[in-house]
Amino acid sequence: MNKVILTYILTNFFKYFFIVILIIYAFGVILNLFEEIEFFKETDVNIFLPLMLTSIFVPSMILNLLPFIIFVSSMLYMIKMRNNKDLLILKVNGFSNFKIFTIFALTSFFLGWLVLIIINPATSTMLQFYEKTKSQYAKNIDHLVTFNKNGLWIKENLSNGNRIITAEKPEGTNLINVKIFQFDEKFLLKKKIFSKTADIKNFEWSLNNVTVFELQDSKFIKKNYPTLSLNSIYNHKKIVNLFNNSDTLSFINLLFNYNDLINKGYNNNFLNESLHSMLVLPFFLFLMTSIASILTMHTLKNSEKLKYLIVGIFTCVMVYYLKDLSIALGKTGRIPMILSIWSPIVTLGLLTFIGVLQINEK
Repeated sequence: MNKVILTYILTNFFKYFFIVILIIYAFGVILNLFEEIEFFKETDVNIFLPLMLTSIFVPSMILNLLPFIIFVSSMLYMIKMRNNKDLLILKVNGFSNFKIFTIFALTSFFLGWLVLIIINPATSTMLQFYEKTKSQYAKNIDHLVTFNKNGLWIKENLSNGNRIITAEKPEGTNLINVKIFQFDEKFLLKKKIFSKTADIKNFEWSLNNVTVFELQDSKFIKKNYPTLSLNSIYNHKKIVNLFNNSDTLSFINLLFNYNDLINKGYNNNFLNESLHSMLVLPFFLFLMTSIASILTMHTLKNSEKLKYLIVGIFTCVMVYYLKDLSIALGKTGRIPMILSIWSPIVTLGLLTFIGVLQINEK
Protein backbone atom coordinates (compact mmCIF):
# COMPACT_ATOMS: atom_id res chain seq x y z
CA MET A 1 0.00 0.00 0.00
CA ASN A 2 2.83 2.41 0.88
CA LYS A 3 4.46 1.83 -2.53
CA VAL A 4 1.19 2.58 -4.31
CA ILE A 5 0.69 5.77 -2.29
CA LEU A 6 4.31 6.83 -2.83
CA THR A 7 4.01 6.28 -6.58
CA TYR A 8 0.79 8.31 -6.65
CA ILE A 9 2.36 11.20 -4.72
CA LEU A 10 5.53 11.38 -6.83
CA THR A 11 3.69 10.99 -10.14
CA ASN A 12 1.45 13.96 -9.39
CA PHE A 13 4.34 15.95 -7.93
CA PHE A 14 6.37 15.61 -11.15
CA LYS A 15 3.24 16.30 -13.19
CA TYR A 16 2.91 19.75 -11.60
CA PHE A 17 6.68 20.27 -11.84
CA PHE A 18 6.74 19.67 -15.60
CA ILE A 19 3.59 21.74 -16.18
CA VAL A 20 5.26 24.75 -14.51
CA ILE A 21 8.43 24.16 -16.57
CA LEU A 22 6.42 24.05 -19.81
CA ILE A 23 4.62 27.29 -18.94
CA ILE A 24 7.91 29.08 -18.17
CA TYR A 25 9.53 27.59 -21.28
CA ALA A 26 6.69 28.92 -23.44
CA PHE A 27 6.97 32.40 -21.92
CA GLY A 28 10.76 32.26 -22.26
CA VAL A 29 10.56 31.35 -25.95
CA ILE A 30 8.09 34.15 -26.68
CA LEU A 31 10.11 36.81 -24.86
CA ASN A 32 13.54 35.75 -26.10
CA LEU A 33 12.35 35.24 -29.70
CA PHE A 34 11.65 38.97 -30.03
CA GLU A 35 15.19 39.70 -28.85
CA GLU A 36 16.70 37.25 -31.35
CA ILE A 37 14.61 38.62 -34.22
CA GLU A 38 15.79 42.13 -33.33
CA PHE A 39 19.41 40.90 -33.35
CA PHE A 40 19.09 39.21 -36.77
CA LYS A 41 16.85 41.80 -38.45
CA GLU A 42 19.69 43.16 -40.61
CA THR A 43 21.10 39.77 -41.56
CA ASP A 44 20.03 37.43 -44.33
CA VAL A 45 18.66 34.57 -42.21
CA ASN A 46 15.24 32.96 -42.04
CA ILE A 47 13.07 32.68 -38.95
CA PHE A 48 14.35 29.17 -38.24
CA LEU A 49 17.71 30.39 -36.88
CA PRO A 50 16.29 32.81 -34.24
CA LEU A 51 13.75 30.15 -33.25
CA MET A 52 16.45 27.48 -32.94
CA LEU A 53 18.72 29.75 -30.89
CA THR A 54 15.82 30.68 -28.61
CA SER A 55 14.91 27.03 -28.05
CA ILE A 56 18.47 26.18 -26.95
CA PHE A 57 18.92 29.31 -24.82
CA VAL A 58 15.76 29.01 -22.71
CA PRO A 59 16.73 25.67 -21.01
CA SER A 60 19.75 27.40 -19.45
CA MET A 61 17.46 30.16 -18.18
CA ILE A 62 15.08 27.55 -16.72
CA LEU A 63 17.99 25.89 -14.92
CA ASN A 64 18.77 29.18 -13.17
CA LEU A 65 15.10 29.50 -12.12
CA LEU A 66 14.81 25.87 -11.00
CA PRO A 67 14.66 26.55 -7.22
CA PHE A 68 11.67 28.83 -7.72
CA ILE A 69 10.06 26.49 -10.25
CA ILE A 70 10.22 23.67 -7.71
CA PHE A 71 8.81 26.02 -5.06
CA VAL A 72 5.78 27.05 -7.15
CA SER A 73 5.05 23.52 -8.37
CA SER A 74 5.35 22.15 -4.82
CA MET A 75 2.97 24.76 -3.46
CA LEU A 76 0.39 24.16 -6.20
CA TYR A 77 0.40 20.40 -5.69
CA MET A 78 0.30 20.57 -1.90
CA ILE A 79 -2.60 23.05 -1.96
CA LYS A 80 -4.46 20.65 -4.26
CA MET A 81 -3.68 17.73 -1.90
CA ARG A 82 -5.10 19.66 1.01
CA ASN A 83 -8.19 20.97 -0.77
CA ASN A 84 -9.24 17.59 -2.23
CA LYS A 85 -8.61 15.79 1.08
CA ASP A 86 -5.62 13.77 -0.19
CA LEU A 87 -3.58 15.11 2.71
CA LEU A 88 -6.22 13.93 5.18
CA ILE A 89 -6.32 10.49 3.54
CA LEU A 90 -2.52 10.22 3.79
CA LYS A 91 -2.66 10.99 7.50
CA VAL A 92 -5.37 8.34 7.99
CA ASN A 93 -3.00 5.85 6.33
CA GLY A 94 -0.21 6.68 8.76
CA PHE A 95 1.64 9.44 6.87
CA SER A 96 2.61 12.22 9.26
CA ASN A 97 3.36 15.77 8.13
CA PHE A 98 7.05 15.08 8.66
CA LYS A 99 6.95 11.95 6.50
CA ILE A 100 5.13 13.76 3.67
CA PHE A 101 7.59 16.64 3.97
CA THR A 102 10.52 14.18 3.78
CA ILE A 103 9.17 12.58 0.60
CA PHE A 104 8.89 15.89 -1.23
CA ALA A 105 12.13 17.41 0.11
CA LEU A 106 14.31 14.36 -0.60
CA THR A 107 12.78 14.00 -4.06
CA SER A 108 13.78 17.60 -4.81
CA PHE A 109 17.25 16.99 -3.36
CA PHE A 110 17.93 13.99 -5.61
CA LEU A 111 16.37 15.84 -8.54
CA GLY A 112 18.99 18.55 -8.01
CA TRP A 113 21.85 16.05 -8.33
CA LEU A 114 20.21 14.52 -11.40
CA VAL A 115 20.06 17.97 -13.00
CA LEU A 116 23.74 18.66 -12.20
CA ILE A 117 24.98 15.34 -13.56
CA ILE A 118 22.74 14.90 -16.64
CA ILE A 119 20.89 18.11 -17.56
CA ASN A 120 23.56 20.73 -16.77
CA PRO A 121 26.19 19.34 -19.20
CA ALA A 122 23.57 19.41 -21.98
CA THR A 123 22.46 22.99 -21.28
CA SER A 124 26.06 24.25 -21.03
CA THR A 125 26.87 22.67 -24.41
CA MET A 126 23.77 24.26 -25.96
CA LEU A 127 24.71 27.66 -24.52
CA GLN A 128 28.23 27.37 -25.94
CA PHE A 129 26.72 26.68 -29.36
CA TYR A 130 24.32 29.60 -28.87
CA GLU A 131 27.10 32.08 -28.10
CA LYS A 132 29.36 30.77 -30.86
CA THR A 133 26.58 31.00 -33.47
CA LYS A 134 25.55 34.52 -32.48
CA SER A 135 29.15 35.75 -32.55
CA GLN A 136 29.38 34.76 -36.23
CA TYR A 137 26.56 37.18 -37.09
CA ALA A 138 27.67 40.05 -34.84
CA LYS A 139 28.54 42.59 -37.53
CA ASN A 140 29.05 45.45 -35.10
CA ILE A 141 31.80 43.74 -33.10
CA ASP A 142 34.98 45.75 -33.67
CA HIS A 143 37.03 43.72 -31.23
CA LEU A 144 37.03 39.98 -30.76
CA VAL A 145 38.63 37.61 -28.25
CA THR A 146 38.40 33.85 -28.57
CA PHE A 147 40.16 30.85 -27.07
CA ASN A 148 40.34 27.46 -28.77
CA LYS A 149 42.68 24.50 -29.26
CA ASN A 150 45.03 26.74 -31.25
CA GLY A 151 45.42 29.17 -28.35
CA LEU A 152 44.25 32.71 -27.67
CA TRP A 153 43.20 34.98 -30.55
CA ILE A 154 42.55 38.70 -30.23
CA LYS A 155 41.40 41.15 -32.90
CA GLU A 156 41.65 44.89 -32.29
CA ASN A 157 40.59 47.84 -34.40
CA LEU A 158 43.20 50.62 -34.48
CA SER A 159 42.93 54.18 -35.70
CA ASN A 160 45.14 53.33 -38.68
CA GLY A 161 44.23 49.70 -39.30
CA ASN A 162 43.77 46.41 -37.48
CA ARG A 163 45.78 44.16 -35.22
CA ILE A 164 45.56 40.39 -34.75
CA ILE A 165 47.27 38.85 -31.73
CA THR A 166 47.77 35.14 -31.13
CA ALA A 167 49.35 33.35 -28.18
CA GLU A 168 50.09 29.69 -27.59
CA LYS A 169 48.69 29.70 -24.05
CA PRO A 170 48.25 31.92 -20.97
CA GLU A 171 50.24 31.46 -17.77
CA GLY A 172 48.97 33.66 -14.99
CA THR A 173 49.10 37.23 -16.28
CA ASN A 174 51.54 36.26 -19.06
CA LEU A 175 50.99 35.06 -22.61
CA ILE A 176 53.43 32.53 -24.06
CA ASN A 177 54.81 32.63 -27.64
CA VAL A 178 52.98 35.75 -28.76
CA LYS A 179 52.57 36.69 -32.42
CA ILE A 180 51.23 40.10 -33.42
CA PHE A 181 50.25 41.03 -36.99
CA GLN A 182 49.47 44.66 -37.73
CA PHE A 183 47.52 45.65 -40.88
CA ASP A 184 46.69 48.97 -42.49
CA GLU A 185 43.21 50.17 -43.52
CA LYS A 186 43.37 47.99 -46.65
CA PHE A 187 44.30 44.92 -44.61
CA LEU A 188 47.85 44.89 -45.97
CA LEU A 189 50.43 43.51 -43.53
CA LYS A 190 52.68 46.27 -42.17
CA LYS A 191 54.40 44.76 -39.15
CA LYS A 192 55.00 41.39 -37.48
CA ILE A 193 56.01 41.07 -33.84
CA PHE A 194 57.15 37.83 -32.19
CA SER A 195 57.68 37.61 -28.44
CA LYS A 196 58.52 34.74 -26.11
CA THR A 197 56.34 36.15 -23.34
CA ALA A 198 54.06 39.13 -22.78
CA ASP A 199 52.99 40.47 -19.40
CA ILE A 200 49.41 41.69 -19.91
CA LYS A 201 48.57 42.61 -16.33
CA ASN A 202 48.11 46.23 -17.44
CA PHE A 203 46.80 47.79 -20.65
CA GLU A 204 50.42 48.55 -21.54
CA TRP A 205 51.79 45.12 -22.35
CA SER A 206 55.43 44.31 -21.63
CA LEU A 207 56.92 42.04 -24.33
CA ASN A 208 60.14 40.09 -23.71
CA ASN A 209 62.67 38.62 -26.18
CA VAL A 210 61.06 40.44 -29.06
CA THR A 211 61.66 40.16 -32.81
CA VAL A 212 60.04 42.77 -35.05
CA PHE A 213 59.62 42.60 -38.84
CA GLU A 214 58.58 46.01 -40.18
CA LEU A 215 57.73 46.74 -43.80
CA GLN A 216 60.11 49.32 -45.32
CA ASP A 217 60.45 49.86 -49.09
CA SER A 218 58.48 46.67 -49.82
CA LYS A 219 60.83 44.64 -47.59
CA PHE A 220 60.48 43.41 -44.02
CA ILE A 221 63.35 44.66 -41.91
CA LYS A 222 64.21 42.54 -38.88
CA LYS A 223 65.00 44.08 -35.47
CA ASN A 224 65.53 42.47 -32.07
CA TYR A 225 64.62 43.98 -28.71
CA PRO A 226 65.06 42.60 -25.17
CA THR A 227 61.80 44.28 -24.15
CA LEU A 228 59.09 46.23 -25.91
CA SER A 229 55.90 48.00 -24.77
CA LEU A 230 52.59 47.63 -26.57
CA ASN A 231 49.36 49.50 -25.78
CA SER A 232 46.17 47.43 -26.00
CA ILE A 233 42.52 47.84 -25.10
CA TYR A 234 42.78 44.51 -23.24
CA ASN A 235 44.53 43.50 -20.04
CA HIS A 236 44.48 40.20 -18.18
CA LYS A 237 41.43 41.04 -16.05
CA LYS A 238 39.38 42.19 -19.04
CA ILE A 239 40.19 39.06 -21.08
CA VAL A 240 39.38 36.74 -18.16
CA ASN A 241 36.04 38.49 -17.58
CA LEU A 242 35.04 37.78 -21.19
CA PHE A 243 35.06 34.06 -20.42
CA ASN A 244 33.41 34.35 -17.00
CA ASN A 245 30.05 32.89 -17.98
CA SER A 246 29.48 30.03 -15.57
CA ASP A 247 26.46 28.83 -17.59
CA THR A 248 28.83 27.63 -20.34
CA LEU A 249 30.74 25.48 -17.84
CA SER A 250 29.16 22.21 -16.82
CA PHE A 251 29.33 20.68 -13.35
CA ILE A 252 31.03 17.56 -14.72
CA ASN A 253 33.60 19.65 -16.59
CA LEU A 254 34.40 21.68 -13.48
CA LEU A 255 34.62 18.59 -11.32
CA PHE A 256 36.91 16.50 -13.52
CA ASN A 257 38.78 19.10 -15.60
CA TYR A 258 39.42 21.77 -12.98
CA ASN A 259 43.21 21.85 -13.47
CA ASP A 260 42.87 21.89 -17.27
CA LEU A 261 40.60 24.93 -17.02
CA ILE A 262 43.17 26.66 -14.80
CA ASN A 263 45.87 25.93 -17.38
CA LYS A 264 43.66 27.38 -20.10
CA GLY A 265 43.63 30.69 -18.24
CA TYR A 266 40.38 30.55 -16.27
CA ASN A 267 40.49 32.46 -13.01
CA ASN A 268 40.79 30.25 -9.93
CA ASN A 269 38.32 32.34 -7.90
CA PHE A 270 35.80 32.28 -10.75
CA LEU A 271 36.00 28.48 -11.05
CA ASN A 272 35.58 28.03 -7.28
CA GLU A 273 32.60 30.37 -7.29
CA SER A 274 31.02 28.52 -10.23
CA LEU A 275 31.58 25.09 -8.66
CA HIS A 276 30.07 26.04 -5.30
CA SER A 277 27.17 27.85 -7.01
CA MET A 278 26.33 24.55 -8.69
CA LEU A 279 26.88 22.45 -5.57
CA VAL A 280 24.25 24.44 -3.63
CA LEU A 281 21.52 23.59 -6.18
CA PRO A 282 20.34 20.27 -4.60
CA PHE A 283 20.27 21.90 -1.15
CA PHE A 284 18.45 24.92 -2.55
CA LEU A 285 15.78 22.69 -4.13
CA PHE A 286 15.47 20.79 -0.85
CA LEU A 287 14.92 24.01 1.10
CA MET A 288 12.51 25.61 -1.37
CA THR A 289 10.35 22.48 -1.29
CA SER A 290 10.60 22.53 2.50
CA ILE A 291 9.38 26.14 2.64
CA ALA A 292 6.46 25.24 0.34
CA SER A 293 5.57 22.35 2.69
CA ILE A 294 5.70 24.59 5.77
CA LEU A 295 3.44 27.21 4.16
CA THR A 296 0.78 24.74 2.99
CA MET A 297 0.77 21.86 5.50
CA HIS A 298 0.17 23.82 8.71
CA THR A 299 -3.60 23.21 8.42
CA LEU A 300 -6.07 20.85 6.72
CA LYS A 301 -8.61 23.58 5.98
CA ASN A 302 -9.42 24.44 2.36
CA SER A 303 -7.98 27.71 1.10
CA GLU A 304 -7.77 29.77 -2.07
CA LYS A 305 -4.79 29.17 -4.32
CA LEU A 306 -4.45 32.87 -5.08
CA LYS A 307 -3.77 33.68 -1.43
CA TYR A 308 -0.95 31.18 -1.21
CA LEU A 309 0.47 32.12 -4.59
CA ILE A 310 0.78 35.73 -3.39
CA VAL A 311 2.53 34.48 -0.25
CA GLY A 312 4.71 32.30 -2.44
CA ILE A 313 5.70 35.17 -4.72
CA PHE A 314 6.58 37.30 -1.68
CA THR A 315 8.67 34.42 -0.32
CA CYS A 316 10.52 34.07 -3.66
CA VAL A 317 11.31 37.79 -3.66
CA MET A 318 12.68 37.60 -0.12
CA VAL A 319 14.82 34.55 -0.92
CA TYR A 320 16.16 36.23 -4.08
CA TYR A 321 16.97 39.34 -2.06
CA LEU A 322 18.78 37.30 0.60
CA LYS A 323 20.74 35.42 -2.05
CA ASP A 324 21.70 38.54 -4.04
CA LEU A 325 22.64 40.44 -0.88
CA SER A 326 24.92 37.63 0.22
CA ILE A 327 26.59 37.38 -3.22
CA ALA A 328 27.06 41.16 -3.29
CA LEU A 329 28.81 41.00 0.10
CA GLY A 330 31.08 38.30 -1.29
CA LYS A 331 31.96 40.18 -4.48
CA THR A 332 32.77 43.35 -2.55
CA GLY A 333 35.07 41.42 -0.22
CA ARG A 334 33.00 41.94 2.92
CA ILE A 335 32.82 38.16 3.43
CA PRO A 336 34.60 35.25 1.69
CA MET A 337 33.00 34.40 -1.66
CA ILE A 338 32.37 30.75 -0.77
CA LEU A 339 30.69 31.80 2.48
CA SER A 340 28.47 34.24 0.56
CA ILE A 341 27.25 31.35 -1.61
CA TRP A 342 26.49 28.98 1.26
CA SER A 343 25.23 31.45 3.89
CA PRO A 344 21.69 31.75 2.35
CA ILE A 345 21.46 27.95 2.43
CA VAL A 346 22.47 27.85 6.09
CA THR A 347 20.04 30.65 6.99
CA LEU A 348 17.13 29.05 5.12
CA GLY A 349 18.08 25.70 6.64
CA LEU A 350 17.74 27.03 10.19
CA LEU A 351 14.40 28.67 9.42
CA THR A 352 13.17 25.50 7.72
CA PHE A 353 14.18 23.35 10.69
CA ILE A 354 12.04 25.49 13.00
CA GLY A 355 9.12 25.36 10.56
CA VAL A 356 9.30 21.59 10.16
CA LEU A 357 9.16 21.14 13.92
CA GLN A 358 5.97 23.22 14.00
CA ILE A 359 4.15 21.38 11.22
CA ASN A 360 5.16 18.02 12.67
CA GLU A 361 3.20 18.86 15.80
CA LYS A 362 -0.03 19.42 13.82
